[in-house]
Amino acid sequence: MEITKDTIIGDILDADFDAAPYFLEIGMHCLGCPASRGETIAQACEVHGVDPDALIEKLNAHFNNK
Repeated sequence: MEITKDTIIGDILDADFDAAPYFLEIGMHCLGCPASRGETIAQACEVHGVDPDALIEKLNAHFNNK
């Protein structure tokens, strides 16, 4: 799975829920909320004031190690 700024968070978690801690690290503790699952990486990072590129790098490394 290739993660981009447009990747939907719910799709990431459906592919591998073990990726959840990366979202928790940025303060996104509402992963069960339907609204947050429908957000893109870019949207979530904007709301939480986080650099999307750093999160994308971590998520892609996570999926590449699977």
